[in-house]
Amino acid sequence: MAAFWKIRLLGTVGALLLAPGALALAKPSGSATITAATAFQPLAENTETVAPKEQPMTYKLPPDKEAQAIAYAHSRHELYFLDFLFTMVGLFLLIRLGVAPRLRNRAEHVSRNRFLQAGVFAGPFFIVLGLLSLPAAAAGHWLERYYGQSVQGWGSWFWDAVKGGMVALFMAVFLVWLFYGLVRRSPRCWWFYAWLGSLPILICLIFVEPLVLEPLFFRFTPLAATDPQLAAELERVVRHGGQEIPETRMYLMNASSKLNALNAYVTGIGASERVVVWDTTIARMTTPEILFVFGHEMGHYALHHIRNGMIFTAGVLLIFLFAGFHALHWALGRFGGAWKIRGADDWASLPALIFAMLIFNFIFTPIDNAYSRHLEHQADQYGLEVVHGIVPGAPQVAAESFQILGEIDLAEPSPSTAVRIWFYDHPPLDERILFAQTYDPWGKGESPAFVK
Repeated sequence: MAAFWKIRLLGTVGALLLAPGALALAKPSGSATITAATAFQPLAENTETVAPKEQPMTYKLPPDKEAQAIAYAHSRHELYFLDFLFTMVGLFLLIRLGVAPRLRNRAEHVSRNRFLQAGVFAGPFFIVLGLLSLPAAAAGHWLERYYGQSVQGWGSWFWDAVKGGMVALFMAVFLVWLFYGLVRRSPRCWWFYAWLGSLPILICLIFVEPLVLEPLFFRFTPLAATDPQLAAELERVVRHGGQEIPETRMYLMNASSKLNALNAYVTGIGASERVVVWDTTIARMTTPEILFVFGHEMGHYALHHIRNGMIFTAGVLLIFLFAGFHALHWALGRFGGAWKIRGADDWASLPALIFAMLIFNFIFTPIDNAYSRHLEHQADQYGLEVVHGIVPGAPQVAAESFQILGEIDLAEPSPSTAVRIWFYDHPPLDERILFAQTYDPWGKGESPAFVK
């Protein structure tokens, strides 16, 4: 099941990149015709002796697949740190070698127009920055292909990288132009005005993401047009939750053209807010499992997690910009002459500011993940509540779905505490499986938290 769209500050001040968290529920291939009545049969009652209470299932993998999952996880973790180290070293070298001052001089020589200067300076700079991250991105795609998570060819992958890079480059040039205009006009308070200016930009990006950006990479079709029976079942869940999610906001994405993984997510805001289910999820899941997945995604919708995520991100961004202001002031005061940077309003100060921002983002990662895990746990809870009385044996449906999810996505069993804190933006599967089987306010005579 997918998370709300997480917004991370990864580049220049105000350049916000959106990336979906991704978890999904699945079933083995070939079981699409299994119904709720046949998929989960209760154990026959023993009339002679009292059966002992069944122990909750835990997330486990066969030894060979467990070894694969551990190797896959360790490779991704190592790649994460290597990418960060490589990027930081690259930025440091760009600063020490005076690349930014030379680009600034060239930009000022070409034109006095500030927007044209932003293009001449920021365009080549961000292309170089993108090239620094290209080896890690290619290695990540190789890992996904090697471990069976992706079927996308290298040509298609490279074209997606080019399209994404072009969009990011256009946004970066525009935001750099805006940002340095604020720095020139308010040398002491630019961090606050940049934060204020980032809020409408953030809202705009989240709004247009599903309408403009996502269709550049995948095809989306109305779910009701491709599977009207499933859409009708989902409407039952919507009514039970007392929500209004029209069929026009339910979409099917052709993930199978590039991926084997399973996913579903909530994206957009206001009129663009929608629930998206990957076709791989529908192809490999039973109807009860899909309803539970939808219940989780509906939780993000009903509990306003996108809005809450935006507020959280806005608060983090304010802290980052304030810290970046002081870090840049200190760095330029000490090294500005050696780096040939005139001041904070100089185009050439951008690498130093990005360097500081990436350090802040790296340090903040555990807090960011903890907040995301909190929202995902709420969505799990909502999903269990909203399908209660609709999906027979909902706790077992959820638990077995999480198990199958781990098998398909090669989730690592029993990750260490450090790994959970640093890398997990969803609760680990063992925790989710245990919660799914033990959450029972109805049996305790209590009122559910979200769905009354």
